[in-house]
Amino acid sequence: MGRRLVDISVPLQNDVAADPPGAGPRIEYIDHQQSLPQVLPFFPGLKKEDLPDGQGWAVERVQLSTHNGTHLDAPWHYHPTMNDGERAWTIDDVPLEWCFQNGVKLDFRHFADGYVATAADVDAELARIGHKLKPLDIVLVNTSAGAKYGRPDYVASGCGMGAEATLHLLKQGVRVTGTDGWSWDAPFVHTARRFAETHDPSIIWEGHKAGRHIGYCHIEKLHNLEALPPTGFTVACFPVKIERASAGWTRAVAIFEA
Repeated sequence: MGRRLVDISVPLQNDVAADPPGAGPRIEYIDHQQSLPQVLPFFPGLKKEDLPDGQGWAVERVQLSTHNGTHLDAPWHYHPTMNDGERAWTIDDVPLEWCFQNGVKLDFRHFADGYVATAADVDAELARIGHKLKPLDIVLVNTSAGAKYGRPDYVASGCGMGAEATLHLLKQGVRVTGTDGWSWDAPFVHTARRFAETHDPSIIWEGHKAGRHIGYCHIEKLHNLEALPPTGFTVACFPVKIERASAGWTRAVAIFEA
């Protein structure tokens, strides 16, 4: 048996509930006939009937955020600084070595929507699967949001990773994490409810803000994590290189060797 690849990315597509209202991508599709007014002027004298079957080319125009679709967040997204004072890296600064490493899947699907996972939760799951983290392991968190992708409640679904849990991973050398939820943190609607009760601003985006202390990246909007075992695969998640950007889209893939 040879190498096996498992796609753990979502597609960029119109009219899917993968982002808050108004924040999704816009894709305009131009087919082989619609493109002819673009094609013919390149070659003066060319007529439609001169082309094979009278067909031009297909292209798309896309308007999107760097945080649409499956993407890798850079430390710059979380805060202007990382590592307690250094300038935070943008996506074009992220070492490629971080983006091709052994994968570890934590199954947190049993946690309620809005639950904030702790260091103890991480350790309990690592003990269950019998894995000791190694530096640069890519840790993927399978939440209940994964099964709800595209549903109206997707953005509000799944547990999040708190500052304590995030720093616990980072202190063990992890530098890339991932989630099948909309955010690495607990969904905003649940955090807003807790903030209304406590007025504690430290709970807002706490997993992201852990990057102030130790720079790291995470992948958001992963998919199909249910198909992965806890260990035994490599994750490839190279981001598109966008100058000075806070994130880059990635076709994240889990690779299994025979």
